[in-house]
Amino acid sequence: MDKQLLIQATMNWWQIGNTMNGPGRVLKDPVFKISVLIIGILAILDRSQIIPSLVFTLESLWGMLPFFALAIAFAAYATATNASTLIAQVFTGNPIRATILAALVGALSPFCSCGVIPLIAAMLGAGVPLAPVMAFWIASPIMDPEMFILTAAGIGVNFAIAKTFAAITMGLLAGFAILLLQRFGLLGNPLRAQISNACTSTSDTESDTTVKWRFWRDSDRRQAFMHESSSIGIFLGKWLTLAFFLESLMLAYVSSDWIVDYVGVDNAFAIPLAAIVGAPSYLNGYAAIPLISGLLEMGMSPGAAMAFITAGAVSSIPAAIAVFALVKKPVFALYLLLGLTGSILTAWVYQISGGVI
Repeated sequence: MDKQLLIQATMNWWQIGNTMNGPGRVLKDPVFKISVLIIGILAILDRSQIIPSLVFTLESLWGMLPFFALAIAFAAYATATNASTLIAQVFTGNPIRATILAALVGALSPFCSCGVIPLIAAMLGAGVPLAPVMAFWIASPIMDPEMFILTAAGIGVNFAIAKTFAAITMGLLAGFAILLLQRFGLLGNPLRAQISNACTSTSDTESDTTVKWRFWRDSDRRQAFMHESSSIGIFLGKWLTLAFFLESLMLAYVSSDWIVDYVGVDNAFAIPLAAIVGAPSYLNGYAAIPLISGLLEMGMSPGAAMAFITAGAVSSIPAAIAVFALVKKPVFALYLLLGLTGSILTAWVYQISGGVI
């Protein structure tokens, strides 16, 4: 009877958010629902694991706190200064030079994939070459400054640097592959349709396209900074909390022997297997950091870890939807193929290098 009550209570928590406002926003959040569902399942199957997992999660979040705050400040600063307008300059000029710059900017800029949808839609609609756009789209979801900070803290500086180089390389491979295909007359009209801003947050700075590095002198920019700090803090916080909780369960229940057998150094197919598994199972780039850290400790090879985290980033729901919404299906399929291929190639190079730069 207890199990039936727990199951019913879990289902009620899953559905109640759809009928509430205010606090119901939290209850509607898929991360919250997943967290409650996992705890409900634990309460049924292994109640004794709940407290250790919660303690592990809190301790991990506390250790990540300084890096978490730095990442939030960086992202909020980029939004408040309106630095995103500088991206438009990358897509102009010689296609080869633009492709190289797009890969670099995609890996280094602090902007989410959906945040540049209006910009890229306008560029494609104006006839800007697809090659730099694809280079940017491949590199952008893999790495950004916030991701670098949290990856360096959660996995290691060497891994974060290698992932940055992987993002740039994958962007370059994708961009030049598009240039090659276009030389044969393919992919001449990639754009599906115009689309409005898909991001969930907006700010008063959107009507002002100027870049103001000293944003604190402008009241609207200060407000944008506070709004973005709150938004990105909630976004990162909820995903990292879920990720650390999942890591605790992985450490508790997943056998390290299994990890070594399937994605360890001795398995010749570890890298493509990790890339193929990572592509559909990836939740969120920030959530993947603790999970990869735990898998590496359990025996996952560095190359397999790199393949999982890069292939998954390209195919993650926000990144994939951003591409699917704008381009035709063949271009979207090519995006996924180039992302998967680039992920495997860069992971092999990382593995051969011994997991170091």
